[in-house]
Amino acid sequence: MAKVGIVMGSDSDLPVMAKAADILEEFGIEYEMSIISAHREPDIFFDYAKNAADRGLKVIIAGAGLAAHLPGMCAALFPLPVIGVPMHTSSLGGRDSLYSIVQMPGGIPVATVAINGGKNAGLLAVRMLAISDDSLVEKLREYSAKMCAEVQKTDARLKETGYRNYTK
Repeated sequence: MAKVGIVMGSDSDLPVMAKAADILEEFGIEYEMSIISAHREPDIFFDYAKNAADRGLKVIIAGAGLAAHLPGMCAALFPLPVIGVPMHTSSLGGRDSLYSIVQMPGGIPVATVAINGGKNAGLLAVRMLAISDDSLVEKLREYSAKMCAEVQKTDARLKETGYRNYTK
């Protein structure tokens, strides 16, 4: 049964939201992914968000651009954590999306990651689920160790080749 819902308003958001799905798959977490427009399909959206907890979802990752209402409306209807992913936009570079998601009124919290931050949204969902799952805590420790090793490997390469030859 899916524990995380990944929802976006348009298929143009898919490349960013796929990064959240990739992380969830890496950690062995089941998820569902949907394209639902809060503005163009309000009845479908309300049904999705109001019934998500009953379907077993523990976290929703919602990506949105421009007016970016999807994450906030999910948080208004879904009683568990919502992570907002603001999308880069051509008009304001995603700042419009970021401000719309992060400036929620008191009582309707939305955890918000960076513009196009699908990967971190996936990792934040894993961390939220790890609160009650020790096996996920161990996988997160392993993930951190892997990142550390990757940085050490690139540092060793820099030291070996020198900065002038590093990118050649």
